[in-house]
Formats: sequence, structure tokens, C-alpha cells
Amino acid sequence: MRQPQLSERDSKILGLVVLTAIVGVLGFSMNKYGSSKVEITILDKPAIVSPFEGVKVEAKSAYVWDVNNRRMLFGKNEEAQHPLASLTKIMTALIALESAPGNSLITIGKNSIETEGDSGLLEGEKWALSNLLEFTLIVSSNDGAHAVASAISSLSDKSDIQTTVEEVTFVNRMNTLATEIGLVQTYFLNETGLDTNLSVGGGYGSARDVARLFEYAISKSPHLIEATSYGELPYNSSANEMIVAENTNEAIENISGVMGSKTGFTDLAGGNLVIAYDAGLNHPIIISVLGSSADGRFDDVSKLVSASLKAVGQSL
Repeated sequence: MRQPQLSERDSKILGLVVLTAIVGVLGFSMNKYGSSKVEITILDKPAIVSPFEGVKVEAKSAYVWDVNNRRMLFGKNEEAQHPLASLTKIMTALIALESAPGNSLITIGKNSIETEGDSGLLEGEKWALSNLLEFTLIVSSNDGAHAVASAISSLSDKSDIQTTVEEVTFVNRMNTLATEIGLVQTYFLNETGLDTNLSVGGGYGSARDVARLFEYAISKSPHLIEATSYGELPYNSSANEMIVAENTNEAIENISGVMGSKTGFTDLAGGNLVIAYDAGLNHPIIISVLGSSADGRFDDVSKLVSASLKAVGQSL
């Protein structure tokens, strides 16, 4: 059976009815939800929270330096000047290697042995300069630092370097190099970092300067600094007696990718520590803390290593 056809007029009326119905439904929906406007909300990208936020360190000053990107990741009183203690020996080693070949022989003199502290060196022993410097940095040997400074100060045409002359000139050269590489808060009074008296340290500098000094040392003498990345290393003196250098950084083996480190501690300085480690894909990070405690310096650096690893990850 054929369906009846609508006239043109009826079709228009039906169309208007349908359209009115649709508008009515839309109006009801819009009123129901309180608005007749279509709103589009663009969500903001979540803010990135710094991994260092909330990190608290015991040290009076701290600095975290991203070597590749040339930027500070973290700073706490990073420009404040503090006693350096045995961090001084980093500069001692640099001046020594700039002044004499690594195979130069250093004789351990009586005056050096009498320096505060006993690292196992013996009077009359002869050491290759490079080996003695590695040993000195690893165990923080005051005897070794004194022997090196005395020997370099008395360089002569002799095949051996004797430890007989005062090291005033040597310390002056340490201060000259500090100025040349832009360590604006740094100066040295002796080659060991030992306090000179109850109120004056053996050297002073900032956490920022220490990090920059360590970066310079790595670039100039990478093999020397690499030795400080081990928990212990064996050495032989001229008497062919083996002596094991045990690292004063007791946390060295807990840091992945460590490239080197140096500790420092005196009554005036408190606990100091600088380390360099690879955060991955040849991305060195240098961390320095000054004015912490003997144990606190290791905890401080551990916190800053964890935070800096996260910070590097965020930047990838």
C-alpha cells in the first residue's frame, strides 16, 4: 500500500515542529546544567618540583655544580668563606705536578714526619712524586703534603729532590694559582690545611670555590684524582715495603660512578668533603660541603647525590 504524500505546506509545518522540539530539548539540557555556553578548559602542565626542595644538610655551606651545563643545581651559603682543612691538599698536589715530573723522587725528611698525624711514612724513604701525591690525597697525609711542598721548594739540578727548605714559596704559588683560576674566596697559609692556631685555619675558601678547584684538578690531573675514587690502594716505598692507602672518605664505595673525592677535618673547619661523580652518559656532577660534622658530611653528600641524580633525570 502506498504511503500518503505530505503536501509542501504540511512538510514545512512538520519541519518546524521537529526543529522546535530539538531546540526545546537543548534548552532543557543547558538550563539543567546551569549554562548555555560551551566552555573549554586547558589544563596547565604540572609544575616541576625541584628534587632539592626540602633537602636539609648539616653543613654550613654546600654547592652542587653541573659541569656539562655550567649551572648550579643547589647552593647553601655557597659563597661564604670557611676553613678548608685537608681540602687544601688538592691545591698542594696541583702545584707539585706543575713544578716537577711525576717520577721525581721525594725523600721523606724528619721535619715532615714530625708534622701532626701519622700516615705510615718513614723518615728516609724515597717515593715517586706521583705515587706520594696519590697516597697523600687518599689518606689525607700531612707528612706527605709537607714532604712534597718542602721538596718542590728546594728544586735543584740534583736527580733527587731533597726536603730541606721552608715552603713559603710553595704556598705563594698555591695562592697565585687560586687567583688565576678565579677562586675569589680562597687563600692558603700552609700546604696541609692544618689549623695554624686555635683561631686561624691553614686555608680558607667557599663551597663554590672548592667545587671549581676540584673541576680544575680533574681536567689537569685526571689520573691523580681517579686514585681517590678507590676505597684503598697499595703502594711500595723505596724500601720495597708495601703500604696500603685507605681512603678517608668512608662512604666512597656507596656512591655510584664516583670519579674522585677529598675529605677534610679540623677543629676549626669541622667536616668538609668534595666529590665528583658521573650522573650518567658522561655527565659529571661536583658536590662540596663545608662546616658539617665528621659523620654529617657523608650524610649531606649522600642526600645531595640523590637529589642531583633526580635533577639530571628531569632535564633529559
